[in-house]
Amino acid sequence: MPGILFLCATPIGNLEDMTFRVVRTLKEVDLIAAEDTRNSIKLLNHFDIRTPMTSYHEYNKFEKGRKLTERLLEGQNIALITDAGTPGISDPGEELVKMCYENGIQVTSLPGPAACITALTLSGLSTRRFTFEAFLPIDKKEREWILEELEREFRTIVLYEAPHRLLRTLRLLLERLGNRHVTVCRELTKRHETIFMTTLEESVDYYENHDPKGECVLVIEGRNHQEAALEEQRRWEEISIEAHVNFYLSQGMDKKEAMRKVAKDRGVQKREIYNYLERK
Repeated sequence: MPGILFLCATPIGNLEDMTFRVVRTLKEVDLIAAEDTRNSIKLLNHFDIRTPMTSYHEYNKFEKGRKLTERLLEGQNIALITDAGTPGISDPGEELVKMCYENGIQVTSLPGPAACITALTLSGLSTRRFTFEAFLPIDKKEREWILEELEREFRTIVLYEAPHRLLRTLRLLLERLGNRHVTVCRELTKRHETIFMTTLEESVDYYENHDPKGECVLVIEGRNHQEAALEEQRRWEEISIEAHVNFYLSQGMDKKEAMRKVAKDRGVQKREIYNYLERK
């Protein structure tokens, strides 16, 4: 019988967040696959875990993933851990999970810390609907594509950022998203944890004079529905009613439906659109 892949969440800062179940599992499996064995050995030593360890990271995820899959097919149980938090979130763990399912290998997740969820619940912003983007892409074209999506995003936005790029990212978000509310979560669960509830403009002013330290999570207010509706209405008012109606007619709508849509876009009664066109 194939073994089982255990996705084991590890602390994002405070070692007391390690669960009893994860400690037991890490002691019982045949092998631990770690993102950085140099970091993980400190964690394993703290909990007196002597299980053999191997590296599994972004630069060997395909080659090492195949080797780990072979060992699982041979019946070995393997635990996957990341440097901090839950495997598979903004790290190569997702590729190993795919390989396991493709080979009929059981995967189970041992829940625990995740910086994105911790920051979201601390943000003071809406938690009912949110989108997680991890780190903004380094590639300019890909980053531009993501930013265009975020400009239209109504849900709360969660981003990760390194301290040396924080100010640049805040400036970029202010330029593209406008002056939205943002909560900057720094050093989560650690001794110097800081939750900074502010706006993008104020955060730029602050970090221009204060050097950020420690990994940060940004929780950003989504686009306002009322403001978006007003912007859309102003956009349509810049063109004539005839051009507006013709826009919908060109999409295959009949005249009645086109007038209804135009009235809705402009925030007026359909009768006003009908009367205007009759006078032309």
